Amino acid sequence: MFGSISKYRDIGILISRIGIGSSYIVVHGFRKLIGGPEKWESYGNAMKNFGIDFFPIFWGFMAAVSETIGGLLIIAGLFFRPAALLIFITMFVAAFRHYSNGDPLSKTAYPIEMAMIMILYFFIGAGKYSIDHKIWRID
Repeated sequence: MFGSISKYRDIGILISRIGIGSSYIVVHGFRKLIGGPEKWESYGNAMKNFGIDFFPIFWGFMAAVSETIGGLLIIAGLFFRPAALLIFITMFVAAFRHYSNGDPLSKTAYPIEMAMIMILYFFIGAGKYSIDHKIWRID
């Protein structure tokens, strides 16, 4: 029944890339990026959970950049796997921060879910409708 739908695999990946990448740019990354040093420090303090208590502004800025630029790369399918890995790390840190703060599972679940999507992206690749495929013939 669903056997013939597998021929649309790459279209499904493209639709997913556009939706998830847009979410990272508009809802998460860009808002953090324009938040400035005060906002960056707030997010960068999450690194204290890993014993890294220096340069919180830098770490927060890197989280904002990884979500904004990473979202663009996810949409384009350019450097797709490295972008997915970078966002995975950002989401892992975010999930751990929520967990360490004692936040309810409803708040911790989102970064965990997004981290799982990034792992999926890392393994399946960007598909044939991507810049990676056009340049290097990799999915």
